[in-house]
Amino acid sequence: MTDPTTPSTAADVVFVVAIDGPAGSGKSSVSKQVARRLGYGYLDTGAAYRALAWHALEHGIDTSDAASVLDVTGDFEYAISLDPDAYWVRVGAADVTDAIREPRVSDAVSGVARVPAVRESVNRLFRGLIAGSGRPGVIVEGRDITTVVAPDAPVRILLTAAPEVRAARRSAEVTTQDAAAVAAALHQRDASDSAVVDFLTAAPGVEVVDSTRLDFDQTVDAVLRVIRAAQSAPMIHGAPAVEPQQTGA
Repeated sequence: MTDPTTPSTAADVVFVVAIDGPAGSGKSSVSKQVARRLGYGYLDTGAAYRALAWHALEHGIDTSDAASVLDVTGDFEYAISLDPDAYWVRVGAADVTDAIREPRVSDAVSGVARVPAVRESVNRLFRGLIAGSGRPGVIVEGRDITTVVAPDAPVRILLTAAPEVRAARRSAEVTTQDAAAVAAALHQRDASDSAVVDFLTAAPGVEVVDSTRLDFDQTVDAVLRVIRAAQSAPMIHGAPAVEPQQTGA
């Protein structure tokens, strides 16, 4: 697995906002909008696992076989945009932005993500992407961001919602399956992924934002309030607060 990042200098300080949450909680769309509002980068960590699952499937690998998954990581060349307005994902020369959202990939993701050595390697990749982002801050969203990828982030949030609300939201996004099938797939994905990481319970120090009764804009505002409260303090977890500012892509 190659690391496409450029090392940052000691003077570089990136304000990290770590957002965990289950599928359908709105963490991807909310995180993108928060990044836009603050001029920050946006890192979708789940895309890396999806891209690796896609890569494995393209090579005919059984993603339930950990040894086979590890074998195929050797030539996994991954790149992702941190620009919330120009989002893309690539594996080698292939643009897989849309392909990694296909049902066959979704079904294979958990098999890839549960391999400890894969998670360790991908987590190192995430930290490199954050450090080399070139932006004053990065909104990082996924499943174990607040506890494993960025446990010392100045802002850590668990974005959640009631299961039936999450299922309804995901059903509205997926037009190729009926609501019952989408709900069943979401439940299966949660059950499978929760065996690897706990993304339903807030760790100590993690702020909970429950979007069950909030619309999209209200959820974005709720997350921004948590971030701004942290930025009003001169020092959080040893990391200096970075004032939000607009930057180029």
